[in-house]
Amino acid sequence: MENIKVSVIVSTYNSEEWLRKVLWGFNFQNFKNFEVVVADDGSGPKTKELLAQMSEEVTFPIVHVWQEDDGFQKSRILNKAVSACNADYIIMTDGDCIPREDFVQVHYLNKSQGYFISGGYYMLPMNISKAITFEDIKKQNCFNIQWLREMGIPKTFKNNKLTSKGIISKILNLITPTNASWNGHNSSGWKKDILNVNGFDERMQYGGQDRELGERLFNFGIKSKQLRYSAVCVHLDHKRGYKTPESIAKNKAIRKQTRDEKLVWTYNGITK
Repeated sequence: MENIKVSVIVSTYNSEEWLRKVLWGFNFQNFKNFEVVVADDGSGPKTKELLAQMSEEVTFPIVHVWQEDDGFQKSRILNKAVSACNADYIIMTDGDCIPREDFVQVHYLNKSQGYFISGGYYMLPMNISKAITFEDIKKQNCFNIQWLREMGIPKTFKNNKLTSKGIISKILNLITPTNASWNGHNSSGWKKDILNVNGFDERMQYGGQDRELGERLFNFGIKSKQLRYSAVCVHLDHKRGYKTPESIAKNKAIRKQTRDEKLVWTYNGITK
């Protein structure tokens, strides 16, 4: 484990069909020197069985970090996953985001001290999410705009996320109005920086807990790089049953305090 260059944290909860597709996505990466740490927020035995099976089939080590189901406690399981990472550099994504073959490579080559990276995603509708097969991931069809158009995707500006290359993607990264925030579905940073702000605030449930981590990193002096058009994953469709007005309101208040008081450390993080 000593020579692992990147730890990829993939969060999941009772979503084996999507997680399998995501792990196949990581199996076809150009850059091979990484591990996947699955941050499992209380899934049943099917997820454990899937990971045991996939461990035999993929080229990278899988570390399964699990906790008892206690409602939506993603911040808590992500903190446990950060502690379990064997590499100095961490990419975070979700178990419903299939990475393009250059995903890990783009994060790794663009990393630099004092920065974290903010990537993007391309949202797919349910019918295409279901239709994507092992072969489609192996051949990278699900990132091919022609294939997606044939499957019914409309022509929109966001298609540039999949089609732009080289200098065009660099220009789009520069001019996008979207803030380079810490996004749970596609971001990366140094383990030491995440530990220096004590990870995620475990009081926070659904709604912006990833952004709040990024805000404390900013307060700590870390800057961000926008790679929305270079570090690409496709986001599979799903319901969000854990999104409540209460959790959104509570999290907004915590984020406001973080910004107003320029907080760096959370007392509800990795170190209690």
